[in-house]
Amino acid sequence: MSDTASPPAAEPTAPVVSVAPIRLTAPDRGQDLLVRVTAPTTGRDLPVVVFSHGMTLTMDDYAPLAGYWASHGFAVIQPTHLDSLGLPPDDPRTPHLWRIRTDDLTGVLDQLDAVEAAVPGLAGRLDHDRIAAAGHSWGAQTASTLAGARVLQTDGTPGDTMADPRVRATVLLCLPGNGGDDLSPLAAQHFPFMNPDFTAMKTPSLIVAGDHDDSPLTVRGADWFTDGYHLSPGATDLLTLFGAEHGLGGIQGHHDTRTTDENPERVALVQQITLAYLRTALGLDDNAWPTTRDSLTTAGNPLATIDSK
Repeated sequence: MSDTASPPAAEPTAPVVSVAPIRLTAPDRGQDLLVRVTAPTTGRDLPVVVFSHGMTLTMDDYAPLAGYWASHGFAVIQPTHLDSLGLPPDDPRTPHLWRIRTDDLTGVLDQLDAVEAAVPGLAGRLDHDRIAAAGHSWGAQTASTLAGARVLQTDGTPGDTMADPRVRATVLLCLPGNGGDDLSPLAAQHFPFMNPDFTAMKTPSLIVAGDHDDSPLTVRGADWFTDGYHLSPGATDLLTLFGAEHGLGGIQGHHDTRTTDENPERVALVQQITLAYLRTALGLDDNAWPTTRDSLTTAGNPLATIDSK
């Protein structure tokens, strides 16, 4: 990668182990919660990222992000949400899938001790005070609820908060924007919960969007995916990737057939930018984010741009 196109890559700090499935109890879910844990084989006080996948994907996706973050000292926990099972419309859980997704993330945080115990060599190594939530697409909306975003009810008033004070930062990749008149007929019919209120999303957050991400869920263009940055008091920074579509170059997986804009340099940039943000937001390195942000801003041939409040 040209060093004029992106910040210099950080060297991995440790080999990585990935363990799945780990089974966590979820009494009100209808079935146990399965998760994957990806973590470095060495080191202590590992900060935690709980990651929510996009629609119908699973804990086995997003290896380019989970593996990269883990190789730089993070423990990444990825649940498989119920939408991956293709529940029929008449399943009583189907209308509540968006809410159950949030419960999955909080359930992971409630059972961190069980997660540690299930991974050989991980017990006692997680930092329970340094926790971030992240997600892609529908998963970004799920993660945003832990940061304080709410879903507007049919009368236009915000629903109950699901914010979790244990989450100190979020990374929201392709976060769906405003609902209402901005939704396409398809989205309004099938995804009425995509009607967010960002005004109480106060947890520090990085929004990542592609400027070619034209979604069938909205009547607007790619700028729909930047609403969370503009409307949330906690969204401090916006990374906009040039030429990127919904897969952001292939963050779901290397050579994933769902990726329409495969670009290894773009994926590498997302890896580097998100790592730097997490390191600073969680208090690990105050200089990581400012240095990386400034490096991208001054690059001679940037792949993206960063806006900050």
